[in-house]
Amino acid sequence: MRRAAGGSLGATYRSLLQGGAVDQRQFINFVRQRGLAVLATRGADGAPQAALIGITATERGELVFDTSRSSRKYRNLSAFAQIALVIGWDNETTLQCEGTADIPTGADRDRCLQAYFAQYPDGVERALDHDIVHVRVRPSWLRYSDYRPRSFTVEETTLEH
Repeated sequence: MRRAAGGSLGATYRSLLQGGAVDQRQFINFVRQRGLAVLATRGADGAPQAALIGITATERGELVFDTSRSSRKYRNLSAFAQIALVIGWDNETTLQCEGTADIPTGADRDRCLQAYFAQYPDGVERALDHDIVHVRVRPSWLRYSDYRPRSFTVEETTLEH
């Protein structure tokens, strides 16, 4: 697990959400420190489908991951853009996220790729494959949960775009 320079993970957990409002910097750091999420999408038959993905956050708080155009998740996102994610599960702390997925283009794509390649340098080579696509998620709802006995916290917030 990576730690932010000069910061402790405990401090990140405690200050991620304050008073029901998201501190964007802490959210970005939380995502980047973990680098993995479980993505839930809806299949064509309406059944839920889940996948472990490598993920990062842009400076704007958007989430970015890559996938194959032939994957179930890509087909699902193309048909129904609403998704759910769980980020972090170590030490009984987690961040649940709901949002809308899209395939960014132009300057948005460039910004998303810059963030993704900073987190996953090997992604540059994967991106050369025309089957690989980068997906952006714009979070609309977050729930931070810390289930440790001495720091129990559950905070929710809704985000506007």
